[in-house]
This record gives sequence, structure tokens and C-alpha cells, in this order.
Amino acid sequence: MIHFELDSDRDLMAGALTFAQKQILRLVEKQPDYYPMYTEDGVWNHDGPAYSHWCEGFLPGMMWILHRYETARGRDAERWLKLAIQYSKPLEERQFDREITDLGFLFFSTYHRWYQATGDKALKAVLIQAGRTLATGFKEKGQYLSSPVGDESVFIDMMMNVGLIFYAAKETGDRTLREIAIRHALTTRRVLVRGDGSAAHEGIFDTANGEFLHQATQQGVRPDSCWARGLSWGLYGFTTCYEYSRDPNFLRTAEALADYYITHTPANGVPPWDFNAPPDSRKQVDTSAAAIAASGFLRLCRMVPDHVKGHFYWTTGVRILRTLCEDYVAEADADWEGILKGGVYHYNKRIGVDESVIWGDYFFVEALEQALRKL
Repeated sequence: MIHFELDSDRDLMAGALTFAQKQILRLVEKQPDYYPMYTEDGVWNHDGPAYSHWCEGFLPGMMWILHRYETARGRDAERWLKLAIQYSKPLEERQFDREITDLGFLFFSTYHRWYQATGDKALKAVLIQAGRTLATGFKEKGQYLSSPVGDESVFIDMMMNVGLIFYAAKETGDRTLREIAIRHALTTRRVLVRGDGSAAHEGIFDTANGEFLHQATQQGVRPDSCWARGLSWGLYGFTTCYEYSRDPNFLRTAEALADYYITHTPANGVPPWDFNAPPDSRKQVDTSAAAIAASGFLRLCRMVPDHVKGHFYWTTGVRILRTLCEDYVAEADADWEGILKGGVYHYNKRIGVDESVIWGDYFFVEALEQALRKL
């Protein structure tokens, strides 16, 4: 029975990756050099609001993942290598970009994977510079990396970017960079992660003295609610922080967020867009939150010293992927341009709701490839 389930899951996930390849090739052939963000009625939206250029790394990131996947199976991966380089190279100048706070999203998905594939030291230099650039956003008063909203604001999302600073610190031996990354993570843990393992989206500080004032939200139901994608960012991000720092506080935080996700999500593993959403909107899921969480669980399972709990996290990640493959992959809809249906960009502003979102597709592909390495 166990072997049957493993075979079934393997076939299901391999099929989803095959579909992902088709959708990506369809995109680059139909809309060359375009970096999508979210769909509208299943079609990639070119004109809708984006708010920030934080998503350009996800399409080439998927190409790098598929290059690795095909290479590991002894198949011709040259097409994916060429495409990945073509779509990654234009991001290089962003290593100096101080206008956004999401350089980790841009460069971990692309240049880090590129460097892993080739070992080219020039690529590592780009990663290090991007980490240094990101660190310039650190606020000594308050001890945090500020959000796109302003100097007074910190987002749970930043936990997905702070790993780039850890990476730059590790590769250069720069203790100041490492201290910035640790301090930001500790501040986020203190002001955004609650005692029950839920997470706030945003925290507001007094910029004059660094005093923490209150929790807030840009995308959740309320300041005291738990926005699902934010929780998943935290789960994944604190796992990354533990990988680099080996600080047990970060592992405990990642586990607390993971356990909240498990206990407050339906049995199929796909959460509502906000865990505290009222009944009229609770039926709207966010598959991007599920995909991020799945990838986070598959990373976290390797970190926990308790093998039983580690196996539980592994099976949770696989369960989420199984549901996404069975119920949300867009394969049956010939006109749909994304990979994964049911994603949410900004529910409150009704942007990219019940659509494909490029980060959802990316973390879905990342999680699938992780799982298939073990299945």
C-alpha cells in the first residue's frame, strides 16, 4: 500500500511538472521576454497594478528548477539552460536596486540557482552585492529591514529576503551583514509572530526612537488576523534563517508557524486566504500560500531533530502537493495561461483573486522538484 501511494504521488507530481513545462514554453513563445505576475480570467495581465517589481525572478527561477530536474533524469536540459540564462541576465543590474526590498525573491530564485549549476564566481559576486544592497535598508532604531510601505513598516514577507543577507555574510565572512540578518529575524519574531504561532502581516515602529507601536496589515482581514500567505512566508523564511544561523530560536519559530498552519488549515492542506476571514470570503483559498507552505514543510522536515515530527512535516508537504495537483492544476482549461489556479495577489483590492500568481507557480514547481527527489 505504501509503495502504491509513493508511485501514485510520483506520477501525479511528475505529470504536474510536465504540464508546468508546457505552460512556460507556451508563455515564452507567445510573449517573449515578458515577466508575468498574475492572471485575469486565466490570462497573464499586462496592464494591472503591480505596486513593486518583485516578481521578475520567478519565471527564470522555474526555468532553473526545470534545468536541474531534466539534468538529474539524464534528459536534454539545454533548452532550459538557455532560457534560464536569457531571462535571468536582465536582472543583473538589480543587484544595486535600493528601490525594492525583495532582492531575495529576485536573486535566490535566479542567480543562486545559476551559480549552483555552473560554479561561475561572477554569479556569486552578484549575489553578494545584492545581499549588501538589501542590508542598506536596515533600521538601527528598531532593528529591522523596512518594507516598501515606508521606514516605519516591517513585513513578514521580508523573512523570504533576509536569507540573501545571510548568504552574503557567509560567503564573505562579513560579521556586520550576519548581525543585520539575525537582528531583523529576531525583531520579526518578537513583533510579528504571536504566541499561538499565527503571524501578523505588518508591524509599525516609531522611526524617531525605534519603539514598536502596533501590528497592522496591508493584505489581511484585520491587523490581528493571520493572512495565510504571510504565515507561509514566515514558515519558509524562518526555516532558511535556521539553515544559515543554526539559532534554535529560529527553528522553534518555524515549527510554531508550521504547527499553526497544520491545525488551522482544512485536511486537504489548502488554506483560506486569511485564517480569520469571515464566512462570506472564507471559501476563497490561496493556493500560492499552500505552495509556499509545501516547499517550506519539505525544507523544515530536514531541520527538525525529532525524526517523527520531521516525517510528519514531510507528509504534510506531500499532502498539500497532492491536493494542488489533483484539484488546482489548470491542465483541463486549454485557455488558462498559468499553472496553478486558486491563487490570490491582493484580496482586499480584488487584484489577482482566484487566479494564477507567478510566485504560486514558482513555489509549486520548487516543491514538486524537491518532493520528486525523494519519492
